[in-house]
Amino acid sequence: MPINCGEPLLQFDSIHQNMAPSVSETITQTVEHVASSVGKLNVKDQKIVDVRDGMIQKGPYPFYYPYFDVNEKFPPTEFTDHTDPGSRANPSKPNLLGSGVTTNDISPYIGTEISGVQISQLSKAGLDELALYTAQRKLLLFKDQDFKDLSPERQIEIASYFGPIQRHPTSGNARGFPEFHVVYRDADNNRFKEYVGGDRASKTQWHSDITYEKQPPGTTIFFILDQPPSGGDTLFLSQVEAYNRLSPEFKKRLEGLKAVHSAVAQADNSRKRGGPVRREPVESEHPVVRQHPVTGEKALYVNQGFTRRIVGYKVEESEYLLGFLFDHIAKGSDFQVRAKYTPGTVVVWDNRLTCHSATDDFGSEQRRHAVRLTPQAEIPIPA
Repeated sequence: MPINCGEPLLQFDSIHQNMAPSVSETITQTVEHVASSVGKLNVKDQKIVDVRDGMIQKGPYPFYYPYFDVNEKFPPTEFTDHTDPGSRANPSKPNLLGSGVTTNDISPYIGTEISGVQISQLSKAGLDELALYTAQRKLLLFKDQDFKDLSPERQIEIASYFGPIQRHPTSGNARGFPEFHVVYRDADNNRFKEYVGGDRASKTQWHSDITYEKQPPGTTIFFILDQPPSGGDTLFLSQVEAYNRLSPEFKKRLEGLKAVHSAVAQADNSRKRGGPVRREPVESEHPVVRQHPVTGEKALYVNQGFTRRIVGYKVEESEYLLGFLFDHIAKGSDFQVRAKYTPGTVVVWDNRLTCHSATDDFGSEQRRHAVRLTPQAEIPIPA
């Protein structure tokens, strides 16, 4: 039985207030709209795509069905002062890893499974320790969590403890809650092929999330609503260990370099699909090797998804160096893990120290449904 780790951040008056909208509640609220709204799945043909109205066919959590509005616009992201919660944590982590909590390391370099604690019940001290432990282990997996059944406001409140939540400029969100980055696939909706391209021999694409932001994310929360019986896992790797494997002389040559991370291709692809571009794409320069503000660990900070060029290098030089680093990261199977999910799993990882890739290995008729909350952290610290 999960333990209660101190006082939660916020108490509600009833269990009902803590629950995300259920299927029966949401159907009751929107039944008048179903007849006219089912089938609004084609982004190119619809100005607003609110496929929650087709909820009868869309699994147990229709509230989180991806919503696209091409008219939705966001202002430029503002800079914020950021203090990592892990800097306040008790190193022994009594509020996170108390009595009855068990841990199991997935690999020596990255990944730990934790049982016996509910993230929703962590105190502020417990959340501080969660941030620290995530930085130390890079990736944490919590099974059988009630997080998916909290109210959206409560989910956002917990995630916001780690920083202001990024509102994604192109992905599906939940209507009225742009903080949610929704991942969804079933027989009628498979955007994964569009994202990675249908003509690639391998669909593995290592990336860190939204590194084009001036303040990219740190502690990140991903919760599973629906999942195939097998497949649909996520691959994760340690950028700390990727850096550690390099020779001392090569490390010296990387430190001090900067790379451009760009959102332009992401925005262009969304426009081509008829999807939203909620704010104009940005580009940022970040150190090729960054340092974590709490642990002090150094990590490679380039990724195939968003890193475009090395600042100050000629085209061929930049392509050669980035090509080597991307290849080095992708081939590091001994510092990679495969995270397996069931409905109710919550994954917490540190985007500053990791890369990950989706896997497209389950049947097209099967549903996979998850939501990411992506708090932004500090401006990357050069190593």
